[in-house]
Amino acid sequence: MDDLNVPIRFNGSQRARPVVVIGSGGAAYTVIEEVQRQIASVIFSPEVRDRGWPRASQSFKIFETSAAGLDRLRRVVREVLAAASEPVEASDLPVKARAMKESLLAAVDHVLGDVVSVRWTLRPNNERNFRMFRDISALLSDDLSQPIYSEEIARKLGLSVRTLHDVIRRYRGMSLHRYLRLRRLWLVRRRLLAGADSVKAVALAFGFWHLSDFSRSYRDQFGETPSQTLERGRGR
Repeated sequence: MDDLNVPIRFNGSQRARPVVVIGSGGAAYTVIEEVQRQIASVIFSPEVRDRGWPRASQSFKIFETSAAGLDRLRRVVREVLAAASEPVEASDLPVKARAMKESLLAAVDHVLGDVVSVRWTLRPNNERNFRMFRDISALLSDDLSQPIYSEEIARKLGLSVRTLHDVIRRYRGMSLHRYLRLRRLWLVRRRLLAGADSVKAVALAFGFWHLSDFSRSYRDQFGETPSQTLERGRGR
């Protein structure tokens, strides 16, 4: 919704260009923002058909569009949100709702009329790659009581470590090593906030054997030392 001209990584694709994304049937996505952004999703139920829009799928597809078309769509969405928050007579609601829907459809027609299918979106933004990323995420979320390492993930999912690295780089914009390390830092933080026995015990339990390096990484990530987090956790 904003126009910051800052790249955003959406389903593995990152470019600082005007884009619109479409999907259907409960399509899923993942987003990484370099700065705080405002994002709006317009959901039509029942699904809109026969308007000449590009074919959607259960993995969002990304299209470049014109800046003018995207600005118009943003403006209409803002106006609809503002109008929807205002009081309205019950008798006027159906008429107003239909008119608002028509304005949204017209704005989407306009922005999709300018779309260009571009090659930079095709390889990362496909269902197979996205499915692998979701499988990795699900595996990492299964058990939050202990760390899980690259070789174990690869073995459980039947993938190579190289494939894991490529998928994480694509959808999270960082190496597999950094992604798993950040996850372990968050798990440590969660345990410290719960009032652990000691910082050292928790750090070792989650694979941080170099304690000074761990403390520095923790402070850089969370803006406080592990001991400060533990103290807050015990004070709850």
